[in-house]
Amino acid sequence: MARYLLQVGYTSESWAAQVKDPQNRLERVGQMLAPAGITFVDAYYTFGEFDIVAIIDGPDNVSTAAAVIAVAAGGAVTKLQTTPLLTTAEGLEAITRAGSIGYQPAGS
Repeated sequence: MARYLLQVGYTSESWAAQVKDPQNRLERVGQMLAPAGITFVDAYYTFGEFDIVAIIDGPDNVSTAAAVIAVAAGGAVTKLQTTPLLTTAEGLEAITRAGSIGYQPAGS
């Protein structure tokens, strides 16, 4: 299972619909995405560039991308950014492996 940070900006129409009929959209969206293997770990309303941030688990990059594309195609969001997350152990492993790659910048 892979973990992702999902940042979402709502359209003004989406906000208006939520104000008119308040409901837990993350719960409903979670139910819609569950058949694709996507689960919400945690989520928060925010203010600023994005309106919602969520941590989600997905079975793989392609399945998660398909779910994100489906959400984007629905028209309720203005922006949607997905960031793959590594645990600190995975990050340390990547850093350790990087030391054995031997990359040299051009001109060195």
